[in-house]
Amino acid sequence: MTREGFVSLVGAGPGSADLITVKGLRRLQSADVIVFDALVLPELLAEARSDAELIPAGKRGGQHSASQDWINATLIEQAQRGKLVVRIKGGDPFVFGRGGEEAAALSAAGIAWEVVPGISSAIAAPAYAGIPVTHRDVASSVVFVTGHEDPTKPTSRINWQALAQGVDTLVFLMGISRINHTVASLIANGRPADTPTAVIRWGTTEQQKTVVAPLDQIEAAVKAAGISAPAILIVGEVVALREQLNWFESTVLEMPEVVRAFA
Repeated sequence: MTREGFVSLVGAGPGSADLITVKGLRRLQSADVIVFDALVLPELLAEARSDAELIPAGKRGGQHSASQDWINATLIEQAQRGKLVVRIKGGDPFVFGRGGEEAAALSAAGIAWEVVPGISSAIAAPAYAGIPVTHRDVASSVVFVTGHEDPTKPTSRINWQALAQGVDTLVFLMGISRINHTVASLIANGRPADTPTAVIRWGTTEQQKTVVAPLDQIEAAVKAAGISAPAILIVGEVVALREQLNWFESTVLEMPEVVRAFA
């Protein structure tokens, strides 16, 4: 009998290879076929079986990527061949990861599938920068916003006035290339220009770098620091807590390498 195929939509986590979930790692180690994004670390792909087929899908801002239709068709084709397929991507599949689109395509094709959630960089990168996205004293609400909407949409779905005036903490993912538009939109819609703001590049990894400045100065600070994608933008009073809570960059990254391995 021909084995039925199965697709696991797996979140690789925010960057550091050891932040993938146990279930996600087990799926990766068992897969016949792995379709992976550019931000998935080689250390994770090294966990694959020696005979597993690795299929790159790109998906990194500003660089060539496979089309979503091609990715959907590849997942369906491999599953129809009876393969155990892992579609692995950074963060969480359902947080700006197009996992919902892939799941819908699999369902329409009659393919069995599951989601293995991953830790999103929207919460992990701020945590590693000493910025809790909520705090009892200063932030009771948080919103995750894409910084790169689908350019084919006729109108934006982002309500800038609601974001600027109605949410304590704003986390923009994939938005470093449009930081000027984001800052201008927030200030124009009522967010104070002196709101504490941070940009974190390569969060949770040894390459992590964080820049903090008032909202109206963050773009200049980012340019001066030479920060580029992948990076996230955090706007809100919680950013000020970094001065006290900056544990990773001020302690772990400064440890001797032999000690850091156990941290």
